[in-house]
Amino acid sequence: RVLDGGQDVVSVPVLRKDRAEEGALLTALARLHTAGVDVDWTPCFEGTGARRVALPTYAFHHEWYWPRPAAHTGDVTGAGLRPAEHPLLGAATALAASEGVLFTGRLSLTTHPWLADHTVGGGMVLFPATGFLELAVRAGDEVGCECVEEFTLATPLLLPEDGAVVVQVWVGAPDETGARKVSLYSRSADAPEAAWTEHAAGVLGTDARTVDFDASVWPPRNAVAADLEGFYDRTEYGPVFRTIRAVWKRGDEAFVEAALPAEADDAGYYGMHPALLDAAVQSVGFAGLDDEHKLLPFLWGGVSLHAGGASVVRFRVARTGEDSVSIAAVDVEGAPVLSAESLVLRVPAGAQAPAARRTELDSLLRLEWTVAPETAADPSVRHATLPALGTHAAAAALDGLTGAETLVCVPVSGDGHGDDVPRATHTLLAYALDLVQEWLRQDRFETARLVFVTRGAMRSGHGDRVEDLAAAAVWGLLRAAHSENPTRFALVDLDADSRVETVLPLLPELLAGGDAQFVVRGGDVLVGRLDRAVTGAGLLPPAHGPWRLDSTGKGDLDALTLVPCPEVLQAPEGRQVRLAVRAAGLNFRDVLNALGMYPGEAGLLGAEAVGVVTATGPEATGFAPGDRVMGMVPGGLGTDVLIDERFLVRVPDGWTDEQAASMPLVFLTAYYGLTDLAGLRAGESVLVHAGAGGVGMAAVQLARHLGAE
Repeated sequence: RVLDGGQDVVSVPVLRKDRAEEGALLTALARLHTAGVDVDWTPCFEGTGARRVALPTYAFHHEWYWPRPAAHTGDVTGAGLRPAEHPLLGAATALAASEGVLFTGRLSLTTHPWLADHTVGGGMVLFPATGFLELAVRAGDEVGCECVEEFTLATPLLLPEDGAVVVQVWVGAPDETGARKVSLYSRSADAPEAAWTEHAAGVLGTDARTVDFDASVWPPRNAVAADLEGFYDRTEYGPVFRTIRAVWKRGDEAFVEAALPAEADDAGYYGMHPALLDAAVQSVGFAGLDDEHKLLPFLWGGVSLHAGGASVVRFRVARTGEDSVSIAAVDVEGAPVLSAESLVLRVPAGAQAPAARRTELDSLLRLEWTVAPETAADPSVRHATLPALGTHAAAAALDGLTGAETLVCVPVSGDGHGDDVPRATHTLLAYALDLVQEWLRQDRFETARLVFVTRGAMRSGHGDRVEDLAAAAVWGLLRAAHSENPTRFALVDLDADSRVETVLPLLPELLAGGDAQFVVRGGDVLVGRLDRAVTGAGLLPPAHGPWRLDSTGKGDLDALTLVPCPEVLQAPEGRQVRLAVRAAGLNFRDVLNALGMYPGEAGLLGAEAVGVVTATGPEATGFAPGDRVMGMVPGGLGTDVLIDERFLVRVPDGWTDEQAASMPLVFLTAYYGLTDLAGLRAGESVLVHAGAGGVGMAAVQLARHLGAE
């Protein structure tokens, strides 16, 4: 029988070839159900406990829509601020007495783990340049500025493996055109007293900019697909920053398709996620720029955001100059997302290194001795003096004190304990510990200070030497005791001509200021305070063994590093000696060497040094271990070096290490020029060019020494 099928007729097969009968029947019923036929499903679910529920009328997309609060911002309103409503910023506030705005935030690899994927230069995590631009765009949006007219990136921001950095985005008041200045700063969250580092600055404008990009045909006509195999193999980027999916090239244009991975699920909270915009920066090589030297963003111009929250975009990156491109971004429907009229890129300069320093160096401290502030003497200060430390008499003498004393002094000297310094040190420390414990046991001394007075036990600067090693160890013990009991102890070290009686009237006011370590040198009272050992860029030495300064890539001062050199610990051969370097000269030759500009074979960094001989070869006769020597020392920018003794001479008495290390090269150069090359004789006249320089001053002195005019 044949049925006529109209528009309202549904034909459903019950039996299907190569299909199980049960499955085919259920499929047929389902099609009838979707066509509006009332199907009784009860027999299908009988005994299963199934029940009818209401479902949405659209398919499940498996997407999350939970609100995502900013990372660890807390309730900033309690501090008089308001939330910044941005993942990289915590709070914002209008500045008093101006129309400016200040944003603050806290960045770390814990609160923003995706930043760890922006790894460069052997494991360093840098805040991306596109992240700075994102902050500037957010700041402009806050004050009604729709364009980042210009934005210069001056200094990279290194993120610590542990800890955090605090950032500030400062927006100034508008000028007559409505434009505002914007600046970005940071400092370590663990160093609130440290200076702020400026990373970027620019100008925000009111008029939006656009860059033409017709993406109605994708890929664009006449564009050739680029081979991306191995593209990310030459980088250290993690998954979040590996966003490029495809690239097509057409002349000096690159067309890029980029998408954020699942790890970056917070794209909707950004104007354009820094990792997504970074795909355009990564693609400049496809647009004809020389990307062999790892170009970095330097100057953005005419940047406007047209739509926020994109996770998939298409870029047009077009070369506009030798080192610049324009960028346009659209979504998959062709709607504008972002425009950048200009991005200028630069090879990273060595001058950028100071702010990209390793934050491990921020925790290195050293003791600095500075002249104590002017202090009014208190002649009425009540003090007592105990017997010299060296027996139990000092501790026993505490019983004879009234408890009303302000200062109780105890002289400390290791001279009376023989020539066995280790034994003298142990003995003196035992008596010092006994006295400290007895002092702390007696409550009547709670408001008094026990002052340990040494002589020549502390080095306070250049030319100062430690004469009493045993007493120096007592300083170490008392520093530990002082850290646990900061109001009970003090330390004073005298020079040969000083008397403690001249210092005591000054101590009450100095101690009230929190200081407890003092030295007296030449009549001046110096205060010991901890300060950061590294205030700029620095290099971390290897954890163990000798090292020297070297370069991992000539031509780039950022490639300087401290490398292990265990070979210097080998036994010296022939006339070799091993030198423990105490100071080394740095010359223009070393700069040319590091930059790869030195003509011919440059050898190791460093050419002159001063140090102490620690070992000698079997044929070395000029020096013995312990001799202080100076000379021409290739590789001298390190801790130890093996050198032929014929390159060395003894350091004259009275010369500092720094003076000795800076002498050999300039004087040998001048001597070679005047005598070997010029044959200068007494009575002749000589014109010294650049006489104010190192070689010039050496030449003047040698010429006079030789009797020339």
